[in-house]
Amino acid sequence: MKRKIMLVTFIVGTGVAGTAAAERLIVNSYGGPYEDIIRSRIIEPFEKEFGVKVVYDAVGSASQDYAKIKATRGRPGFDVVVMTASQSLDGCRDGLLERFSPEIVPNIAKLNPEISAIAGTCGAVHEVQYLSLLWRKDKLATAPVSWSALFDEELKGKVILPTFQNIMAAYLMQIMSVTNGGDLMDNVDPGFEAMGRLARQSMGFEQSSSIMENYLKEGEVWAMPFWNGRAQLLVDSGLPVDYVRPKEGTIPLVATLNVPIGARNKDMAYRFVNFFLEKSSQEAWVTGYNVGTARTDIEVPDAVRARQITTEADLKTLLLPDLSGLAAKLPEWGARWEREVIAAAR
Repeated sequence: MKRKIMLVTFIVGTGVAGTAAAERLIVNSYGGPYEDIIRSRIIEPFEKEFGVKVVYDAVGSASQDYAKIKATRGRPGFDVVVMTASQSLDGCRDGLLERFSPEIVPNIAKLNPEISAIAGTCGAVHEVQYLSLLWRKDKLATAPVSWSALFDEELKGKVILPTFQNIMAAYLMQIMSVTNGGDLMDNVDPGFEAMGRLARQSMGFEQSSSIMENYLKEGEVWAMPFWNGRAQLLVDSGLPVDYVRPKEGTIPLVATLNVPIGARNKDMAYRFVNFFLEKSSQEAWVTGYNVGTARTDIEVPDAVRARQITTEADLKTLLLPDLSGLAAKLPEWGARWEREVIAAAR
């Protein structure tokens, strides 16, 4: 009898331990202000609703995270990862990310289909930023409304540009192409010509967004292209800056939630993705992190709507490149950037 009791205790004990281990979700994303916001707006409410412990792994950029997924053949040690549409497409192609469907993640069906299509079936779009024109209010007399403002004489030597290793560079070139009579993919000659002229206007190039930001903070740079979410953080910090979605249009940065094929707690990972896409969660995220959304039925203050992509009308103003086609073009464009843009700055 004693042996039987011990055996039952062992089985129950290991069963409880197994359940506890199963209810531990590892989410990989970013640090800094992002971590504080995602914890308070998304993770803590999720933990409370589902009784799960979320371990937050704030290590790596989107490209570094995908490199880890690829190196480990889909078993990177985290269950959910925040990346971008580009990595979502790569992960689907490489068979390293799980595919989503409304059966698995019901709230996928609530997202704008055109934006969802950009990320493919392996990416759940939880955030939409856009390339904005960020400027110093204490340096420019008139608020810019157009990308052409970057070419104004008063900004000579006061503009900084991204290197081609930063996807902002390719996006800005594509925007300049469309603005000057070309298109996003096949006829980009006008874009490279415009970027060559802008290179002569600039003080130089930087790969890191944080370094570009520092030049602006110190007053050495008066205007530059920048993701609007980070631009809003600078506005909120009290820095004398503002940003605009220029009248010619802009290209979005589509952020995604992804689940690696080797995720250990896959069922809870799907629940987390679906929770993040809930109407109330998207409202909390949009107002907390100051970004846009692919879910257009959310209710947010007018001040937020004025800045962010939150409606079908907003989404229709975006220039939407084919990211798979873009990936194929990047090596050729990168070489051309060195020949025609970097060379023009010398």
